[in-house]
This record gives sequence, C-alpha cells and structure tokens, in this order.
Amino acid sequence: MVVGLGLAVSGLSPAFADSAPDEATLKLGQRVFLLCQSCHTTAENAGNKIGPNLWGVFGRKAGTKADFRYSDAVSKSGITWSEQTIDQWITNPGQFISGTRMAFRGVDNADNRKALIAYLKQQTGAK
Repeated sequence: MVVGLGLAVSGLSPAFADSAPDEATLKLGQRVFLLCQSCHTTAENAGNKIGPNLWGVFGRKAGTKADFRYSDAVSKSGITWSEQTIDQWITNPGQFISGTRMAFRGVDNADNRKALIAYLKQQTGAK
C-alpha cells in the first residue's frame, strides 16, 4: 500500500502531455520511486538488482534487456514500454501481465503514477 504519497499534483492532464514536467511533479515522482529503488536502478550502466535497470526502458519491448532474466510472461507479452503501458504496469503489475515475477502491489494514485513516469523519463534517458 502506498502510504504518505497521496499528494495532490496540479497541472497534470488526464492524458500524458509532451510538455516538460514542473519541479513539484519531478520531486513527487522521485518520492514515489523510493518504492521502486530497492529493486531497480535508473542510471545508464548502473546494473540490475532484483529487477532490471530501467535505463532506456521507454520504447523498449518488454522482456528484451539482454542482461536480465525475465519471466516468460513478460518476455512473451509483446508489450512495448510507453507512458501508457508503464502506467498500466505500475497500477497493478500482476494484473497487467499475469504470471510476472514482479512482487509489487502497484501504485493506486493516478497522479503519483504520472509523477513517477515523468521522473522515470527524466532519469532513464527517454527522448
């Protein structure tokens, strides 16, 4: 359960916008990423943990990072990671891709997910 992260984020549209996120959104995303950092890194060449390093994740086909062993469910999902698919994934990974090994309940709050995605785009080399 996400506790203490239910901050309101103004200025986020229902759809993902191409405009640069504001500082408050990125700070919220950084705080939400605290839920992820025990299993994931974001810096280029930082290496994997329990989960794969997320550098370059946007636009990559799920389960194709060469130096990480994914579940068959993720490898065979046919998903390409985008803002929309990552939003669905972090809402409830086990429901989005049945059979994933990712043991994470998800992030319920839509504004927190949007902030996390904005932060990930900034931290993972997304164009």
